[in-house]
Amino acid sequence: MGVSVTIFPQPRIEVESNPLKTELIWFGSCASLRKIADNDLSLRVGGDVIILVDVVRDLGVIFDSQLTMQWHVNKVASACLHHIRRLEQIRRLVGPEVTGTLVSAFVLSKLDYCNAILAGLPKSTIAPLQRAQNAAARLIACLAPRDHVTSTLRQLHWLPVQFCIKYKLCLLMHQFHTSRAPSYLTDIVTRTATISSRLRLRSGSSD
Repeated sequence: MGVSVTIFPQPRIEVESNPLKTELIWFGSCASLRKIADNDLSLRVGGDVIILVDVVRDLGVIFDSQLTMQWHVNKVASACLHHIRRLEQIRRLVGPEVTGTLVSAFVLSKLDYCNAILAGLPKSTIAPLQRAQNAAARLIACLAPRDHVTSTLRQLHWLPVQFCIKYKLCLLMHQFHTSRAPSYLTDIVTRTATISSRLRLRSGSSD
């Protein structure tokens, strides 16, 4: 009995790259970045050469090579202050309620977007975001630029920026603990109770 075998040619997959929309960046400390050899400062994809850059943008978040997040913070704060200055022009026409709604849409949404990545940063780094939040609160309450805003933040039920970041992380951890987080997030989280080196720690028994 004969066997007939037909061999089909493998499909050829071609990957096209757009060097104008592709960026290459190395992350590390200042000392580590200085150790990178010159031939690692570019990446060849087909016939295109991708040159190393110091800052990249991903999903609206700006990352610098040392992950200081200073570029991102300054960009967000600048955008928030821009919208605040524009809203100041119509504040007396629309009233505090409409102003609060507009501030929530154009300012607070930017301050809250992906703010969990700012966890652990020094207060001096996130200070521009706090100044933007304070300016937004003064706008709603019609306060002078140098007026204190602590009581206004409480009346608006706004957490300061650093506590908003902590709240976001706590909310994410609660979702992990209650199995409400999506799988692409739960797959990268490990409970401390399952790590052998953490079994003797008090935090190991409390997850």
